[in-house]
Amino acid sequence: MDAPTFQPKFLPKQNELGLVAVGFSGGQCKSGVDAAPMALIEHGLVDQLKADLEYNIHYDGVVHDYADLIPAEDPDHRNMKNPRAVSAVTRQLSRQVYEHSRAGRLVLTLGGDHSIAIGTISGTAQATRERLGRDLAVIWVDAHADINTPETSDSGNIHGMPLAFLTGLAAAAEASEPFGWLTPEQRISPAKLVYIGLRDVDRGEKAILRKHGIKAFSMHDIDRHGIGAVMDQALGWIGRDTPVHLSFDVDALDPMWAPSTGTPVRGGLTLREGDFIAECVAQTGCLVALDLVEVNPSLEEQGAAETVRAGVSIVRCALGDTLL
Repeated sequence: MDAPTFQPKFLPKQNELGLVAVGFSGGQCKSGVDAAPMALIEHGLVDQLKADLEYNIHYDGVVHDYADLIPAEDPDHRNMKNPRAVSAVTRQLSRQVYEHSRAGRLVLTLGGDHSIAIGTISGTAQATRERLGRDLAVIWVDAHADINTPETSDSGNIHGMPLAFLTGLAAAAEASEPFGWLTPEQRISPAKLVYIGLRDVDRGEKAILRKHGIKAFSMHDIDRHGIGAVMDQALGWIGRDTPVHLSFDVDALDPMWAPSTGTPVRGGLTLREGDFIAECVAQTGCLVALDLVEVNPSLEEQGAAETVRAGVSIVRCALGDTLL
């Protein structure tokens, strides 16, 4: 493989990559997702990014579990489970991502459940505004909308709420409350959010998407128009001269391709469609940050290796790998 040929529009250098490994599963109720970063690394992801794609990787060598930040007692708050733990972890993660992004590096975060996006996207958004004076766009690839407020959530699991906090729809009333640390500079506009791959959206989330005019491409849209046309529309919506944070939940892929994940939903993207999404974003030169989340090596013994391989493929494509 060769180094990426695209020219980054918002990064001072093409091959500087900040990597944060997050072994955190507190945003949902199934253990095992905390093992994903190490599984991806042991599969050779970091070595491949160095050798094949020629990235200079800034990585502290640690899969962070943030054990020292987890409170001994963490009762429900506003219907949220583990609210103080998730708030503390995402706040620390936000700082880590911010430091990489502020230094002009493309940031790759390996999760972990999707609650970590509260930290990753807030860190990127703050750094992007400070460094470039621009707002951040988010492309959210997922079977689920993850925009429940605490009050609309049936489960109380925070991995289904990150975009409600990031858009300010679920803002804390006081700075001392969970997620009260989020500032306006760390949030994103609903107008700069685009979904791809939705197929399991809660009733309350549908109402939120409609009320705020959030652009969303479901699997119905992909079936009808094809992934190429959907990507053209998605990138056109956010603008092709806008910094992009791509947050990719592996459950966007059909369980045929990624069975080892916490909330699999049949009827999803093929691996090739997932790779194509990542390739399209890479080719714009606008990518400034990437999350890969919800790989859970413990859930499907026969499919764990396959899911890890799919995750590695998505990351490689997003960071510039090409077929030819």
